[in-house]
Amino acid sequence: MATTPSLVPESHMRTRPIAVGHLRALEAVARHLNFRAAADELALTQSAVSRQVQSLEEEVGVALFLRHTRAVELTSAGSQLLRAVVPSLERIDSAVRLIRRTAGRKSVAISTWASFASMWLIPRLEAFQREYPDIDIRIDATDIPVDLDTSDVDLALRYTRPEAVPAGGVRLFGEQLTPVASPWLLKSGKPLRKGEDLAHFALLEASDSHRTHNLEWLSWRRWLDTHKLRKLEPKRWMYFNYAHQIAQAALTGQGVALARMTLVADSLASGDLVEVLPDHRLDTPLAYFMIVGPRSSGRPEIQAFCEWLQVQAAITRKAIGEA
Repeated sequence: MATTPSLVPESHMRTRPIAVGHLRALEAVARHLNFRAAADELALTQSAVSRQVQSLEEEVGVALFLRHTRAVELTSAGSQLLRAVVPSLERIDSAVRLIRRTAGRKSVAISTWASFASMWLIPRLEAFQREYPDIDIRIDATDIPVDLDTSDVDLALRYTRPEAVPAGGVRLFGEQLTPVASPWLLKSGKPLRKGEDLAHFALLEASDSHRTHNLEWLSWRRWLDTHKLRKLEPKRWMYFNYAHQIAQAALTGQGVALARMTLVADSLASGDLVEVLPDHRLDTPLAYFMIVGPRSSGRPEIQAFCEWLQVQAAITRKAIGEA
């Protein structure tokens, strides 16, 4: 069985980082299987490319190419290294292109969770873009809080208790839960006029609401207990990972959702969803906050976005009846 030729004893192999230029030489030679063609592409002399590849071989301690009279071929070690090099160089080139393209442009990077982005923020962004067409927007949707001191995110929109918000956080609106359903479901099913009538319907809720302290407020069981319906059992339960999935299931008539008012206010206003028991809203201690990173707060585009966001929040507060 053939083995890859070793150039340097294992005990003497170097451990310093590999030069990126050497990796580009490896990729070009491997693609062309020709040192001259690789040199022409890289705008270098053939001897310079050969020296780079040779230096790389000395760095890793084995031969990466078999050199024949009129051609070269990759060794197994060369193929192994190439598989790691190609996607890495592609990511570097992509990042550089993005940096060059956005250099000098105004931008706002926002971190928030997926359901809030899709149900509240994104539908409103068109209005901001019309007012500020020269500001780029980037949304990073994640359930993991980012560190605004070290990340490249400018501001975060979070859903939490007030005591968990760092100094300077701005409250956008609070949280109320209310049962909602599609008009189609209400017309085709049994009447739903009082809490006891929920027993005839499927109830939709967050699958992790019973495992997370904050999200426990989103459970139907808390709502039922609060309204003295502790023994009520629905037609069936349906559980979902995300709030936008719950809303989608309600929109398609699959059951009654215990929805966050702020996230379904637009659907209620359009009539796509109906608040079935408006006198049975449940307040929670959670609220929505805007937190601006310390390195971003002074930039005019960040200030403009924050002002616009607070105007949108005031509209939402009015829509859900929050003083």
